[in-house]
Amino acid sequence: MGLVVFLVVVVVLAFLIIGIYNRLVKSRNIFRNAFAQIDVQLRRRHDLIPNLVETAKAYLAHERETLEAVIRARAAAVSATDKAAGSPGGADAMQGLAQAEGMLSGALGRLLVVMERYPELKADQSTIRVMEELTSTENRIAFSRQAFNDAVMAFNILRETFPNNLVAGAFRFDEARLLDSIDAPEQREAPKVDFSRK
Repeated sequence: MGLVVFLVVVVVLAFLIIGIYNRLVKSRNIFRNAFAQIDVQLRRRHDLIPNLVETAKAYLAHERETLEAVIRARAAAVSATDKAAGSPGGADAMQGLAQAEGMLSGALGRLLVVMERYPELKADQSTIRVMEELTSTENRIAFSRQAFNDAVMAFNILRETFPNNLVAGAFRFDEARLLDSIDAPEQREAPKVDFSRK
């Protein structure tokens, strides 16, 4: 009788461990798929940037430094995206991606400020189309990032709760990292407004 009880306990524990393992695998695959959606949108963004730079070149010949900064930031972002695609949720990959995308956003922002000074460039149909596509893509990136972060949070909660944490530790289900949208501290600060007259 004791052997039967022991075997029943072993079988129940085996099924429990298998169930937890399968839930962890499913959750990990969900956040990896969510990252794949971000990857698609980031690559679309990266593909649009050369079109914007090329369109702006004709009007901004003397703004070469700004255009080159955008091109360098894009190259760094493409590299960071490739690294993150190989390790979605990895701490180094997510931090590197957030930093590279932050640098790219900053360079694009500076380019857009320069473009504001050229009404003929803003009115150019090619520029208008690329800007509309870029805006649409930025919105999709934000939505995809939120879906990814939600999936990562669900995975991390699943792997950290008891008894899942025992199985997660035994099978090396490491913590996944969120993809932060703002990485630079100066971007987190609210703009300073001074209404006093001098």
